[in-house]
Amino acid sequence: MTHENHALFTIFGATGDLAKRKLYPSLFRLHRKKMIHSHFAVIGTARSDWSNDRFRKVVAESLQDLNPTEQELNEFVEHFYYQPLNVTNTEEYISLQQLADELDQKYQLNGNRIFYLAMAPQFFGIISKHIQSENIISKDGFNRLIIEKPFGVDHESATQLNNEISAVFSEEQIFRIDHYLGKEMIQNIAAVRFGNNIFESLWNYKYIDNIQITLAESLGVEERGGYYDQSGALKDMVQNHILQIVALLAMEPPTVFSDEAIRTEKINALKAVRIFDTKEVNENFVRGQYGTGLTNKKGVPAYRSENGVKPDSVTETFVAGKFLIDNFRWTGVPFYVRTGKNMAEKGTRINIVFKSTPINIFRSVDEPICNTKKLPENILTIYIQPTEGFSLTLNGKKIGNGFDIDPTKLMFRQSVENLENTPEAYEKLLSDCLKGDATNFTHWSEVEQSWKIVDVIRHVWDQTPIDFPNYSSGSMGPQSAFDLLEKDGRQWVWCPFKK
Repeated sequence: MTHENHALFTIFGATGDLAKRKLYPSLFRLHRKKMIHSHFAVIGTARSDWSNDRFRKVVAESLQDLNPTEQELNEFVEHFYYQPLNVTNTEEYISLQQLADELDQKYQLNGNRIFYLAMAPQFFGIISKHIQSENIISKDGFNRLIIEKPFGVDHESATQLNNEISAVFSEEQIFRIDHYLGKEMIQNIAAVRFGNNIFESLWNYKYIDNIQITLAESLGVEERGGYYDQSGALKDMVQNHILQIVALLAMEPPTVFSDEAIRTEKINALKAVRIFDTKEVNENFVRGQYGTGLTNKKGVPAYRSENGVKPDSVTETFVAGKFLIDNFRWTGVPFYVRTGKNMAEKGTRINIVFKSTPINIFRSVDEPICNTKKLPENILTIYIQPTEGFSLTLNGKKIGNGFDIDPTKLMFRQSVENLENTPEAYEKLLSDCLKGDATNFTHWSEVEQSWKIVDVIRHVWDQTPIDFPNYSSGSMGPQSAFDLLEKDGRQWVWCPFKK
């Protein structure tokens, strides 16, 4: 039997794209599953002067892809209320407080309140301050704050932002969303590692040669050119999504599978990531910006021609690099990462490349060991999106005469039916927040350390001239990304096209 959660959701930025595309459909899925049903309410706030009816109509329109019945839709949207709000206007917060108390009594919410800041980070501090000063925080139930990335633009701004919200909410009440942590296969990393002794016993420098993480997008910046030109791939993807994946792959086994224990080990892993000096940044990280080309067989413009982008922009749309982790488990094992826009293929995957057997015994009798070609590596691949699953490459004998080795891939992919029934990332994260489970959210210490790692790279790049564009749309990035591995005697496992 599904347990129903009692809670009031207050969404700041309720008229925005995130709320319409992700939050309302995710709340509806929770309602459909009876995880929220009779005892919940949603207050939407924004500057627009909407009525409850208009707000409910917008919410209903956002759910059409989920094919709700008329009864389902009516039962759901009647729990939604709208309150116009200028975030600097104290009187409007007083009205918000009165509506919150009224709904708490009407729906028997037990004082449980979740505040979702689906707005630009510069408003986080002032909203948090008014939530406290106007007594919108409940004194009876739980109070939880959900905030979206970007959490600052560097370590200094992130620290200031954290100080502002921490003046009102404790760390245990703050849920920093990284939607990648809500994806099924990201959560499956822990299951693969800690649920299978065959892998956990080999999960160290003795057996793993390198780890590769690729987050590739086949689209450009589209309508986000103005925002993206102020951010770039390093801040938009590496500082949060990629370093979170690195932490999950590199962390030590937790003593118990709890949010606190997992967070502790992730923080320790991030603190072990080497912070490079200028020379090391130049040796281990490269950047790119897409030019014209073909994606999905269609011609696309260069980044500098996109709406909202400066015609001489040096913002990177691609990053590739090598992280090193200075602890006993991972000494000498490179974590290669790359992410980019307008690439050859959309996909997120992790390749764990195991070391080859030290001697190839399948050489000819007359062939010296020193001249023997290495056997292909065993590779464990975790597919995250658009497909979900695993593959393991093993060496077997090729059919026929002789003893030639033929790599064989053991593959598991989730069925279309299972994928359709998999909870969407935001649905999972909202469910976790309702339960008070912070496992798949980021702790301030993780955010802080990630910015320390990335800030050094950003500073070096800001001081170094670059000639852009340097890769064609529809490719897998600039030549320098391939050179990065080739100089180590390695190559990218996933390579839809060679260059």
